[in-house]
Amino acid sequence: DGTAAPVEMGPQLSTPPCSPPSHMPAVEEDFQFVLCERCRQESPNLKLLTCLHTLCLNCLSKNKPIGHCPLCRTAIPQASDIADMDNLLFTNLQARLSVYKKISNSGGPSCSRCQGETAAVWCSECEDFLCTKCFEDHQWFFKKRNHEAKRVEELRAESAHRFLEDTKKSCNLFCSSAGHTDQSHISSIYCTKCKKALCCSCALLDSQHAPFCDIRSETRRRQEELGTISQELKEKRSSFEATYTVLQDEAARLEQAQREMRELIRQRVEQLVRLIHREEEELLGLVEAGQEQGRRELERELQRVEGVLQRMEAGERLVEKMNLYATEQEVMDMQPFIKDSLEELQRLQPPVVRDRTQPGDFAECRARLQGL
Repeated sequence: DGTAAPVEMGPQLSTPPCSPPSHMPAVEEDFQFVLCERCRQESPNLKLLTCLHTLCLNCLSKNKPIGHCPLCRTAIPQASDIADMDNLLFTNLQARLSVYKKISNSGGPSCSRCQGETAAVWCSECEDFLCTKCFEDHQWFFKKRNHEAKRVEELRAESAHRFLEDTKKSCNLFCSSAGHTDQSHISSIYCTKCKKALCCSCALLDSQHAPFCDIRSETRRRQEELGTISQELKEKRSSFEATYTVLQDEAARLEQAQREMRELIRQRVEQLVRLIHREEEELLGLVEAGQEQGRRELERELQRVEGVLQRMEAGERLVEKMNLYATEQEVMDMQPFIKDSLEELQRLQPPVVRDRTQPGDFAECRARLQGL
């Protein structure tokens, strides 16, 4: 009837403002992971590749003729050479960080409603900045709802990490049934048979959907599943790192063996007369030809192992950020894709390292030198 007093929620504007922070939070340094991993720029179109690297659409378009990840050279399986999976987590974190940057600005954000006054309050439910007058109207209009609001000065005193954690609110998951195209059907049930979120009506009326579980239980299970796979990959990563080190040492030994053999050839050939200069050139060519194939194979193995290590590092980093910042919607959308990529990494085995610098490789060359 318009006579009841509005329910008081959120900050009270009569409370004294908090003191501004003594220094600006290091947002840029702490959250570089939300940028494109190649151009290091923000983008609303971040794509998550099967190698678990995140690139913007612009970088992928430039890389399109190659059809491989420009960072670890893993093939892009999509026919268009553009990944299908959006990195919703990083894109949404960029949007939330842009809000925090407005709060941290010394001038402060303007009211989202009247556009004229400086904002005093941030409503995380409406995602609006409000001045004092608009905040009072907001409280009256939403007196029957529990909207959480905070003073801008209080938010400015917090770190970016705290702001992102506080704004990681639970999203409403909508029913995935074809007939429910609007957003009025909120899903709270997960069908383990068809692997979809359902509203209560669909779950009860359609006998094909069974068994069920709570949607939050499913998101927690998926987070735990990613965490378990990530932990197993951490344990497996040490074997790949050891193989990578051995391959690097082998490459150094191979290069050293080539240098020693070249020097020996030059020392011997310098003692000969001009008439056997052609023999010197043949010996040098023999060394190069004998080792070229081994060098090419070694380079390919090094590139492959380096790419696998980069994919493992990207997977660990992504699972960590999912656990810290992902909403339920982001977990539901991205978890199957990430899980497939992590399981593919689990199936990989380090290549068998063999010694390519055995003395027998130069036997023919030494025999010809002895003949000289």
